[in-house]
Amino acid sequence: MRKLLAALALGLMIAPATAADIDAFVSTAIKAATDEILPGFERDNGHTIHASYAPSGALVPRFLRGEPVDIFLTDAPALDELIKQGKIAGGRIDLVRTGIGIAVKKGAPKPDVSTPEALKRALLNAKSIGHASTAGGSITGGHVQWVFRQLGIADEFAPKVKLSMGGPNSRVSVLVSSGQVEIGLQQASELYDNPDVEVIGMLPAPLQQTTQYSAGITSNAKQPEAAKAMIQALTTSQAKAIYKAKGLEPN
Repeated sequence: MRKLLAALALGLMIAPATAADIDAFVSTAIKAATDEILPGFERDNGHTIHASYAPSGALVPRFLRGEPVDIFLTDAPALDELIKQGKIAGGRIDLVRTGIGIAVKKGAPKPDVSTPEALKRALLNAKSIGHASTAGGSITGGHVQWVFRQLGIADEFAPKVKLSMGGPNSRVSVLVSSGQVEIGLQQASELYDNPDVEVIGMLPAPLQQTTQYSAGITSNAKQPEAAKAMIQALTTSQAKAIYKAKGLEPN
């Protein structure tokens, strides 16, 4: 009995020392996947993840202003720039890739968007179109505007475009599912996260933008070992299956 009590007491003393609080910055583009992967990691390792989700372009300024971050999950170009600045230690670990998808409200007609010409017709016929605002830190908003220019209809679209400013109630998928817009263009993984919309296709290859999302441990991380373990959890075969189900292509 004494040995059992001693073992229990030792366990109580050890647990707080081994469990860690991990501060993580995570791009909303991969939130649907990490929401399924990370709870199991916390349960298996005893760590607690304090995740902050936002578009990639909004996370970097917060990090540079000094918000505490152990691990950064964002687009590869942003991580590469932080590596050059000495803000990320040990390089980047590539996780997934995703492109820009096109969605309508579930049950709505599904126009052909398989070619640039078909996409142009679908967008011209739509009464309203939604995409992310560059002001909210989205890396897709600027590319969607470029697509409109390439199709030669940017001026015609201006009156019927509604911009998503981010946040849970103003995502592109929410604009679509709530009926505020007929067609939404956004990272496919974010669209797949909303069960009330249907992804009817991806941007045609000549117009597509594929984004690499990667992980990096910050150079001033308070929990670098726990952050490394978290990255391992994000690269397992189980994690890769979840990525695929969420519209992401694992590396």
